[in-house]
Amino acid sequence: MSATRLLVLGVVRMYGRAHGYQVRRELLSWSADKWANVQPGSIYHALKKMSSEHLLEQVEVEPGDGGPDRVAYRLTADGDHEFRVLLARALADAPMSRPEMGAAVSLMPALSRKHALSLLRKRLVDFDAEARQARLLIDNGQDWGKAAHVSELFRLWSGIAETSHEWLIGLIARLEAGEYVMADDPGSAFGDPPETE
Repeated sequence: MSATRLLVLGVVRMYGRAHGYQVRRELLSWSADKWANVQPGSIYHALKKMSSEHLLEQVEVEPGDGGPDRVAYRLTADGDHEFRVLLARALADAPMSRPEMGAAVSLMPALSRKHALSLLRKRLVDFDAEARQARLLIDNGQDWGKAAHVSELFRLWSGIAETSHEWLIGLIARLEAGEYVMADDPGSAFGDPPETE
């Protein structure tokens, strides 16, 4: 799964229709170039590739300001399905350290509150298992010999799992309390995409 693919689909869906510059500007405002390494070239490449895969369709071509024409895209029904599948998979299963998780959290408001909570609760169960496994490795007292420092790797994993677990419990509580405008809330920026012609 690609964070760029998910982010580009999500931003086009959010706007209803968008050209590369709009997608780029939106993702830069989220600092996605830093946490997901989304570069301008990868955005334009993703738009063209997903257009050839019939996930996006071209809806308008505007003359560029002294440069190439601007092509506006919107999601097809297949593109909307792909977006929903990628978002759910990333929110429920992507490793915390991967940019796909950051993309999923950024686009989480495209889900209904109930669906987001269901995916996050699944992730919480997975975190519990990861944290237990990391603690077992630390508590095992294995004789690492000359590689005794390897135990620090397990302490790192345990710390990341525990911090992630704590953050996730807080996110679930915030969503349950009604924080954030989700797709099924009035005023959602991520409501249903416009119908394709």
